[in-house]
Amino acid sequence: MAEVKLQGICKAFGNKTVLRNVDLILPPGTVTCVMGPSGAGKTTLLRIVLGLLAPDSGSLTGLEG
Repeated sequence: MAEVKLQGICKAFGNKTVLRNVDLILPPGTVTCVMGPSGAGKTTLLRIVLGLLAPDSGSLTGLEG
């Protein structure tokens, strides 16, 4: 199992920027908690990681296949 790496992830809905240049490394075999206030982009980030939503820019590696 490889690490999951997000680099420069950005996402906006209309003129509302939800994620801006998010960099994150998720090592294999670890548990990660995503915390933040309502509207901070937690669900959007998880939807991008799960492949349910495409980022506007940036890259996601480690989940190929």
